[in-house]
Amino acid sequence: MNEDKVHEIIQRWRDTPEEDLKPEDYRQFKDVGAACLSGGDSEQLLKFVQDEKNQGIVKSMGCVLLAPLVNEAVRNEKSHDLCQAAITQLIKTCSPKTLLESFLELIEDMDPGAISETILVLLPHLQTVLLELDENQAACLGLALSALQKQLSRLPVPYTLQQEEADEHGLCRCCVALAMFTKPFIEGMKKKRDGCDPTAEEDQLKAEILQFCMRSLKEPLLEAELNRDRKSTLWLFAVEIMDILPAIKESLSGLLFSSSLRKFSMMDASLSKESLACLAYLLFVPLINIESFPAVFSPVFILQCNMEHINQLLSTKKESHLLKGLALFAKSLERVEDNSLPVGLLDLKSFYSAPQNLRQVLTDCPFQHLRESGLKVFQLFINKLDAEAKHKFFRCMLRTSHHAGVESYIVKNIRSQIQLSIKSNSNKWLLGMELLPLLELVLSLPQGAETDLLSNMDKVMESLNLLRYLLMQDKELNADVREELCRIKDEYLKMLRVCISMSRAYYSAEMKALKEDQKLKAKEAKEHARSTRWLKSFTVKHDKATHMSPEVQYQVLQSALVTFDLMESLIVRIDEITAEKLH
Repeated sequence: MNEDKVHEIIQRWRDTPEEDLKPEDYRQFKDVGAACLSGGDSEQLLKFVQDEKNQGIVKSMGCVLLAPLVNEAVRNEKSHDLCQAAITQLIKTCSPKTLLESFLELIEDMDPGAISETILVLLPHLQTVLLELDENQAACLGLALSALQKQLSRLPVPYTLQQEEADEHGLCRCCVALAMFTKPFIEGMKKKRDGCDPTAEEDQLKAEILQFCMRSLKEPLLEAELNRDRKSTLWLFAVEIMDILPAIKESLSGLLFSSSLRKFSMMDASLSKESLACLAYLLFVPLINIESFPAVFSPVFILQCNMEHINQLLSTKKESHLLKGLALFAKSLERVEDNSLPVGLLDLKSFYSAPQNLRQVLTDCPFQHLRESGLKVFQLFINKLDAEAKHKFFRCMLRTSHHAGVESYIVKNIRSQIQLSIKSNSNKWLLGMELLPLLELVLSLPQGAETDLLSNMDKVMESLNLLRYLLMQDKELNADVREELCRIKDEYLKMLRVCISMSRAYYSAEMKALKEDQKLKAKEAKEHARSTRWLKSFTVKHDKATHMSPEVQYQVLQSALVTFDLMESLIVRIDEITAEKLH
């Protein structure tokens, strides 16, 4: 379009009342502005929007230039300042309501490759527009924050300090900018509310800011590694979020313990669960804003309430969630006295689920540091239970874990608790008849004579050691308990001997087959056979071992036979102790 034609169209726009402008006029105005920017004439466009003669046009149609100007400011560093000046002029001239609509459209249609850059350009202008709104400011702020956070959720969350410092995708810078963006609205709430009942608008503004905090707690803070020692950008953002909650008069204890979010009908349930779990972590582990939390709650009550949040964190497979869940579990337990948690707590769903989720971490988590932390928390939980609760917990774990490693750890704990009980002579749950139901679970084989002893080795060895220890106690166990113990022992050892015999025969046969197979392979290689016969597979700890080298397979089979020897030697010692006690 030549220059004369453009001037003719501009003059027509100047002479046309706003109500007579047509949709094609808006499209044409946007096309002319975009062409001006793409042609490198940002300065000319700035002069146009600033020209007094064009203020009518700018007021009527200037909002359509918002998206081209923001995108140009993001793309072209040379024209960045000119575009920013032009946007500022639009903010001064156009209707805040129309500008807001344009901003929301721009955010919705944002270039996925320039999310953070676009947000950083538009945030100051969007803040100005929202502050100029005379009505529905809270609802409009909520729409803007929701749209912005939806776009930010598409960016990967940096996890290590190096990733945060690099901030390759700009998420950290955007979080800082968002915190600054909300400040004037929070300050405005505090000024208006002093000494007065909040208006409906102020209540809605509080709800929108609270929802912003809840979304921030879920993303990015729940995904981030937050460490007080390193004071990273996301750590500082977490501090900002935790400061906002008391600033808007939202009780931390009410959020965590009284489900005060229920009064906000627009709050998403799944969002609130994850967000509150992160909130509990920030409050009780790094102690952010702990001074705002009432000191009247007992450690047991806090643990009981935090169990829901711990379950939420431990029920996922994400490293960041598990790390926070384990830390929150440990901190919640540390303030509780040893041997004080009553058995009634184990009837609560959360007190059943949390140890089960913790067990999953111990057995299935691929991260060694989390498994090690999980084991410490597991033991800490056991230490806090009273005698009856320990007894019930041990029974539950032996019935439900279905994992030899966990079961062997429980058996080891049973033995240590029996030793403590003998010293104090005060625990009927592990010295009297109540001990027998535990022993029935301990001295059992999951598949009877067909149990895979190699994969159950840990539990079997701990069980035999416990049995040997109990049989050596003369005065500590009464006659009825000892009689039942002998009955359980006889049944268990009888089954175990059969199982060892069958397992030894199986693994010996496998060793023989392996040797023969190796001889055959050597012969085939010598004769330059055309094809190689694959080694027959066998099962060890329920895993196919065909991927092992023959040498490793042989070592595994030999190890199994040595294990059976160890078990038999323990059985012989137990028989000797029994015979000694009879004489």
